[in-house]
Amino acid sequence: MTRPTAILVIKLGALGDVAQAFGAFAAIRAHHAGCHIVLLTTPPFAGALGASPWFDEVWSEARAPVWHFGAWLALRRRIRAAGFARVYDLQTSTRSDRIFRVLGPGARPEWVGRVAGASHRHADPRRDVMHTHERLAGQLAVAGVATTDSPDLSWMRADISRFGLPHPVALLVPGASPHRPEKRWPVAHFAALAAKLAARGIASAVLGAGADAPLAADIRAAAPRTADLCGRTALEDLVPLGRACVVAIGNDTGPMHWIAAAGAPVLTLFSAASDPSLCAPRGPRVRVLRRADLSVLGVDEVAAAAFDLAAGAARTG
Repeated sequence: MTRPTAILVIKLGALGDVAQAFGAFAAIRAHHAGCHIVLLTTPPFAGALGASPWFDEVWSEARAPVWHFGAWLALRRRIRAAGFARVYDLQTSTRSDRIFRVLGPGARPEWVGRVAGASHRHADPRRDVMHTHERLAGQLAVAGVATTDSPDLSWMRADISRFGLPHPVALLVPGASPHRPEKRWPVAHFAALAAKLAARGIASAVLGAGADAPLAADIRAAAPRTADLCGRTALEDLVPLGRACVVAIGNDTGPMHWIAAAGAPVLTLFSAASDPSLCAPRGPRVRVLRRADLSVLGVDEVAAAAFDLAAGAARTG
């Protein structure tokens, strides 16, 4: 029996970037039907993506430091032994560029990425000012792969009944990177928003890491029916939660991308710290509100946009 052609896809992180690559993952699978596709990623994503139809195998590698030559040599041996015909570098970082370099000298597999020497190099001078979706689409187009904006996520079917969420429910994501406080809408505003939602008969559920529990407590003080899911969810839960909500409101942070990919009505709040034209969530029902300083973005404006999104979703089903 002939061994299927082996293809390697590199996507190491981060949370939002992985969701932005869903369409590229699906496109690579469609283009290489019948091939054995391996994903090289990091441990946080191995479980969720290992259950997808896009990959036949997942390699989970810790981020070895540059000076850890043994780890780099081991990865080099593993990639060479697999006999990949082509590598899709969807990370396009200094780290994935280094993987290309350590595979030399000598013959390398075809390489689709940005690094000098790649067989299919995406050298568009605008790539650093493109939204992630457009950048990945342009990169794959160099290799003759057509991307999709709406990949099938029906396989993401975690059982979220364990959370006992009321219906209808809005998802609130009040956190963001701990070292980027300027990306956060004030928690007092989220609390006031939850109260407004409750007054319309919509309960709230707060998503976040365990460290975000104090934010959930502040919101619950204003809207007691609010569910605290901080530290209780896995990646596999985010898309099903997106399907279950009537609207999601949050900062520019990773979970919003997974929720948007589910097709949920999503309202993302941006400050001057990040540019939505480069990194806003993508999905059929996404809206962005932006202020240089998020503290001046009023609760009434956010609530009006959230209610409008929820009503639009209800009309279209």
